[in-house]
Amino acid sequence: MKQGIIFFLLAMILISCTEKKLTYNSYHDYPAPLETKLWLDYSKAQTTFKIWSPTAQMVKLNLYKESIDGKAFEHYEMKSDDNGIWKKELIGDLNGTYYTYQVKINDTWLEETPGIYAQAVGVNGKRAMVLDMESTNPQGWNTDKGPTTSYPNEAIIYELHIRDLTIHPQSGSSMPGKYLGLVEKGTKNPKGVSTGLDHIKDLGITHVHLLPTFDHYAINETKLDSAQFNWGYDPQNYNVPEGSFSSNPFKAEVRVKEFKKMVKTFHDNGIGVILDVVYNHTGRTENSNFNLEVPGYYYRHWQDGKLSNASACGNETASELPMMRKFIIESVAYWAKEYHLDGFRFDLMGIHDITTMNEVSKTLKAINPNIIIYGEGWTAGDSPLPIEERALKHNIQKMPEILAFSDDLRDGLKGSVFEDESTGFVSGAKNMEESIKFGVVGAIQHSQVDYKAVNYSNAPWTNEPWQSIAYVSCHDNHTLYDKLKISRPDADEATLIQMDKLANAIVLTSQGTAFIHAGAELLRTKKGEHNSYNLPDTINQIDWNWKFEHQDVFNYYKNLIALRKAHPAFRMVSANDVKTNLKFTKVENGLVSYRIENNANGDSWKNILVIYNANVHPVNYQLTEAWQLAVLGDAFYLDSGKKITKSINVPAISMLIAFQK
Repeated sequence: MKQGIIFFLLAMILISCTEKKLTYNSYHDYPAPLETKLWLDYSKAQTTFKIWSPTAQMVKLNLYKESIDGKAFEHYEMKSDDNGIWKKELIGDLNGTYYTYQVKINDTWLEETPGIYAQAVGVNGKRAMVLDMESTNPQGWNTDKGPTTSYPNEAIIYELHIRDLTIHPQSGSSMPGKYLGLVEKGTKNPKGVSTGLDHIKDLGITHVHLLPTFDHYAINETKLDSAQFNWGYDPQNYNVPEGSFSSNPFKAEVRVKEFKKMVKTFHDNGIGVILDVVYNHTGRTENSNFNLEVPGYYYRHWQDGKLSNASACGNETASELPMMRKFIIESVAYWAKEYHLDGFRFDLMGIHDITTMNEVSKTLKAINPNIIIYGEGWTAGDSPLPIEERALKHNIQKMPEILAFSDDLRDGLKGSVFEDESTGFVSGAKNMEESIKFGVVGAIQHSQVDYKAVNYSNAPWTNEPWQSIAYVSCHDNHTLYDKLKISRPDADEATLIQMDKLANAIVLTSQGTAFIHAGAELLRTKKGEHNSYNLPDTINQIDWNWKFEHQDVFNYYKNLIALRKAHPAFRMVSANDVKTNLKFTKVENGLVSYRIENNANGDSWKNILVIYNANVHPVNYQLTEAWQLAVLGDAFYLDSGKKITKSINVPAISMLIAFQK
């Protein structure tokens, strides 16, 4: 009996030595080991596993041979330090070994997790894998670089979803919906028009913006023979490429290798790669990877303890807390270094705090000064984070290296995205001219803009023009063509096409950073659907027959892009340059015109005249001096156009550009 009591007491002593039970008054009291590396530390000789979980009593490390199914072949108890870091070092080469962590909180074992710093995961992201990352590099990776941009508005961004571009049965792709399908060369549809990468190159854009391409919950990677679609705004593993776009999601290394090969192929073709990132919320809450490590910590809460929900997705992350800020900054830095990315687009950036976004910018610019950082300068709901601390559009002047989308220009051009019947400048709305002018100057302070008449902003919100993303459509809401058609049911097809062309003509001649939704150049339609995030391919795919049917629209966009790239006057680098060189000359209902003077930004054209006519009739525009015609309606003359004097008829719903040498 005495011997049994002794064994029991010894067992209790051992448990008390290995189990911790810590409580804190608030998340701000948690230890924050900001300098500690929490990423897997791999070498052929040994691997060190780490996880931060300051409230854990115990943490286990489980090793597996496969990415799914099968029992763990080893279990290890991890040891912790005073900062809440649990650690285990294993000797030998573990490359290819799958693993999970499991945390015990309040005497309860939580679900297994790959850990928030996982760099490789197996099918459906449940188990992480030890991976020699260097072995995943394509040939020539050490010298791989994206395009150089002195200022962000030199970029012309093309927003796409990897699946959309190649999934149509007539895309000509041998790897439809995959990373490598997106960069496959020589693809054509049955009518002979180029598709995929060749189409993107021919169009002339400088950067592709990929909708979220890190591992997300929505797609069941074990059933890819069944059609599944999702935009990907439901994050699971932030530091791993999505498996459904790879040729084999069961093998953790495949998605890593193929993502890198995709990036390198884009770079080899002079195109940068921007990743859409969603650090503002997680796809799941209670059993998210964050909560399976440190329950509650990574999220914001109201004073009553309830989760706040500025994302409208069930939760919002707390970027102001030290370990969440550390995670965001280190995660984007990892993508920039490991995958050579050229930019990041932050979903609902207004949920993040300004300090975090400035730290993100500082860190990324030190890695690659060409990186472009931009985001949605709004939230989808209220947040406990004070408004003055949020990375909102109206706080962009506090974030001097970061860009935000100009919904002012977007809705000024085509009408509110929230009201089907709402129209904009190109579709016949009255009193939109000041919103157009505001978009043209890149949301800066300009003496000729009447801010009281701008649709959403009663004051400038950028320091420099390139901080404003000029756009008229994106993956959200209706496509440009669908919006025009729904809001103007009386307009015939030819008129809708002219509206479409004029809308992006204004985008591509504005001083902000130009952004185009993939397929706008083909009159892309989603059959009237405004929220296609989980709708089938039949709604989301790009039908390459559109290119054959609308070759004139494609050529117009292609010429617009070539014009912008050839003439730096349309992308001046500072607010002072725009104030000095851009002068509005005539503004009346349905018409905005302006001059760009003084060989602005080193342009070969000394003076440029731009006229946007949104009227349904031609406008006879009076001239006080001679000009040479560059663009009139659908015709691009560039340097070969005829001289015009006295007056010129600007066609209905079109743009005119003329110049003086």
